[in-house]
Amino acid sequence: MHTAFFVLLSASVARYLARHADGPHTPWVIALSVLLAALYVLGPALGTRPTPRRLTWLGLVVAAWALLVVLAPSFAWCAVPLFYTGLRTLPLRAAVPLVALLTALAVAAQLRLAGWADPNVLLAPPAVAAVATTVFVVMQRQAVRRDALIDDLVRTRRELAATERREGTLAERERLAREIHDTLAQGLSSQRMLLQAADRLWDTAPGTARDHVRTAAAIAERSLAEARRFVHDLTPADLAEGGGLLQALRAVAERETTPRLTVRVHTEGSPPDPLPAPVESALLRIAQGALANVREHAAATTATLTLTCLDDQIVLDVTDDGRGFDPGAPAPAPAAATDSRGHGLPAIRARLRQLGGTLTIESAPGEGTALSAAIPLEPR
Repeated sequence: MHTAFFVLLSASVARYLARHADGPHTPWVIALSVLLAALYVLGPALGTRPTPRRLTWLGLVVAAWALLVVLAPSFAWCAVPLFYTGLRTLPLRAAVPLVALLTALAVAAQLRLAGWADPNVLLAPPAVAAVATTVFVVMQRQAVRRDALIDDLVRTRRELAATERREGTLAERERLAREIHDTLAQGLSSQRMLLQAADRLWDTAPGTARDHVRTAAAIAERSLAEARRFVHDLTPADLAEGGGLLQALRAVAERETTPRLTVRVHTEGSPPDPLPAPVESALLRIAQGALANVREHAAATTATLTLTCLDDQIVLDVTDDGRGFDPGAPAPAPAAATDSRGHGLPAIRARLRQLGGTLTIESAPGEGTALSAAIPLEPR
């Protein structure tokens, strides 16, 4: 509209000078044209709200244009950009009468220029004014709806971001709870059991008691390493050493092996290189949790970790020859991979659920327990 206004104003000035360069009103026409152009340039600096300064400016623009139309009817077509100026500045109920007034002045000027009641002159300006007003009103309503939609989208995005932050916080808390349970809590529980056993045997079997104390000290050292790893990046300490999942499982098996319990590691197939870090961490934690429960509850003499690597999944089996239990019983007796505190199996299931994996448990009283955790992988 700004460009159209100056094009029309320049064309009107050129037309007037081409026909009336020596006319008596030429200086006034040139002066009013310069004044109108200067006033129009000041408009954007005053904003679009109907403030007193903006209304005064609009009155001066209309007055300068009206004087130009009286002196030179060819300036009448500058009314079209002024329609939008009035519609943007005034409320609709006040802008429509202004548009009608500008249209009437344009029709009167064109009739004077034509010299007779030309139907085109009578009908064209009102039609242009009606189209301009309708287009502006439609665009304004669309802009209002668009602004409302944008506000709604922004608000929805903020609410969604807040919800995602809350869910992320809860998921991280749950993950940390599992990490602590599978490492520090299990280590502290083992230390307590070993120290209690050492206390009972201190007088009757001091050598065995000292072995228990040394084992408890080794577990405390590993727990300290895990705690420091939590502070660093929450990566399992065995995996942080860089040997991969298989070496980490062997390190866990070596630590869990005692005179009463032998832990072995078997592999079938070769794991992908590199194996996704979340999968490695989950399988290692599952192995640690399952072996801790074997040690505390199963009364087993042998436990086996079997890592099976297929094209589309990786499976960790933890088996023991302990007392076993009935998986379908409402209150299962303590056994392999079953925690009397009720957090072991839920933690394993939660880890597998996050990775799209499955958990299978086979056991019977007196027949040991087999736990199988399968995690899908992208086909190689």
